[in-house]
Amino acid sequence: MKEDSLSQHLVNLYYAVTHEWARLEADGSVTVGITDHAQQALGDVMYVELPAVGAVVLPAGFTGIVESVKAASDIYAPIAGTVLAINDALADTPEHINEDPYGAGWFYRLQPEAPAQLNALLSAEGYASAVAAEA
Repeated sequence: MKEDSLSQHLVNLYYAVTHEWARLEADGSVTVGITDHAQQALGDVMYVELPAVGAVVLPAGFTGIVESVKAASDIYAPIAGTVLAINDALADTPEHINEDPYGAGWFYRLQPEAPAQLNALLSAEGYASAVAAEA
């Protein structure tokens, strides 16, 4: 993906301070994954545990674990909803999280309880500022 299109792609996402991203899809569902910053901090991802389809998740609620060669990190829901689908491909190819965190490395898709909850998350600029403040 070209840098310009990647930047445009990232602007259309919502971000949690816990390093998850959320994307509102055309069908009203919300796709969730972890940010490029998070996958870089983790290093080579070896395993991911995702929520079950049908699970009801709450904002900032635990939804799974990502394990890497460096550490294990919890995954949190950016908004409330019901899990519609998980990225089954990550069971065999968790490296997609490192290679393409905003594409093939997505974690799960939600039917949001209230799509307006996305507005409480950070913009790309807000997330960049939060990451800079952590450093």
